[in-house]
Amino acid sequence: MYLGIDLGTSGVKAMLIDGDQRVVGSASGRDVETARLHAGWSEQDPADWIRATEEAIASLRAAHPAEFSAVRGIGLSGHMHGATLVDADDRVLRPCIMWNDTRSHREAAALDADPRFRKITGNIVFPGFTAPKLAWVKNNEPDTFAKVRWVLLPKDYLRLWLTGEHLSEMSDSAGTSWLDTGARKWSAELLAATDLEERQMPGLVEGTEPAGTLRPELSSKWGLGEGVVVAGGAGDNAASACGMGTVREGTAFVSLGTSGVLFAANASYLPNPESAVHAFCHALPNTWHQMGVILSATDALNWHSRVTGASAADLTKELGEVLKAPSSVTFLPYLSGERTPHNDAAIRGAFLGLGHESGRPVLTQAVLEGVSFALRDNLEALKSAGTRLSRVTAIGGGSRSHYWLKSIATALNLPVDLPADGDFGAAFGAARLGLIAATGANPTEVLTAPTTAETIEPEAALTAAYEDAYQRYRRLYPAIRAAY
Repeated sequence: MYLGIDLGTSGVKAMLIDGDQRVVGSASGRDVETARLHAGWSEQDPADWIRATEEAIASLRAAHPAEFSAVRGIGLSGHMHGATLVDADDRVLRPCIMWNDTRSHREAAALDADPRFRKITGNIVFPGFTAPKLAWVKNNEPDTFAKVRWVLLPKDYLRLWLTGEHLSEMSDSAGTSWLDTGARKWSAELLAATDLEERQMPGLVEGTEPAGTLRPELSSKWGLGEGVVVAGGAGDNAASACGMGTVREGTAFVSLGTSGVLFAANASYLPNPESAVHAFCHALPNTWHQMGVILSATDALNWHSRVTGASAADLTKELGEVLKAPSSVTFLPYLSGERTPHNDAAIRGAFLGLGHESGRPVLTQAVLEGVSFALRDNLEALKSAGTRLSRVTAIGGGSRSHYWLKSIATALNLPVDLPADGDFGAAFGAARLGLIAATGANPTEVLTAPTTAETIEPEAALTAAYEDAYQRYRRLYPAIRAAY
């Protein structure tokens, strides 16, 4: 048996699979609270991650005691970029500064102005990345900065608790702005630019490799044998790609979660930072990926739900099943700023074109279309970075809305595949990595794609209307930006 643990933005999911990759069961812990003390801030207490993990494990053990006791490998996945600062005694020094925290936008701009960062990492230094967060801590909390012994990414803090090891892997570390992404190693030069040293970084392994063994205390507590291997694992998007089998050149998925992602696997390193596309290491050796990211996907619909007082499911149900042509209302989903293609932490969202006739369904339609058009921005950015896609597979909570998927297919003008029933997300990908690390199995033989249950084609009769609406959407960002 093999266990996948996915540390998500809102909670922890644990999944158990057998040697044939059949899902035995899954469980989640209570939601993890995010503190937003100021505009643009987003923090979590790492102790809450451990609590949520323990709860998820306890639920999984209770439901499947015999199967759980046979666990031999564990894989980890987690939200990326978070700055978890630990002292010499492995005590957390402050709440983790999260991926969607934009307070360090000035520090990010200063680092990005240093040409070494884009040259070595292959990426813009985004405010959400880890390096500018440490620069912010140095500038604003110097006493804390002076005590930093280890800088750990969120899932790697869980690894520290599980194994006692200070280790990370390539896919997650590529999102720090300190990794030499082509060479797959820390850059001492870039670390020095933020007044840090390589000794403060965790050791690096590939995501498919062993990265510690479960501590005896936890093995005993959970009724497991000795020597349970913990894999390197992956950042959440690379882990989802492992779950979906998106590991070969030309394969891609679109993820509709809290954030939105358009992810394409690459057989070689293809940086193009000017496009604001992420060029990261994949979880497999000698494999990379490109990724466009929008900061508010289902988050935009959830915001609309809170404002209107209707559930997200009820809001999308009001639209029916038949895709409508875009109305005069356009929604810009920049509730937390935007990453690809704008790299703009200060921009904020907007409804434009409102009239007396603009009822709730029209606004809901505009929200879904705004996210679809933001993903189209990502597709255009990937094209500029040399990647051409012929289809994508949809994952994430938002993919339960067929209306939204029809909108995305038409906005991208690409077929959207829905996998057969099953959970092929980050927890499943993490469990697969745990299997590979524990058994030495060939990664490409394990990380296969699921069967496609349904393909949603673009609505040919609406592609022209969608293209017109997308061009209007593109013109609005510079206009809003000028106003800001």
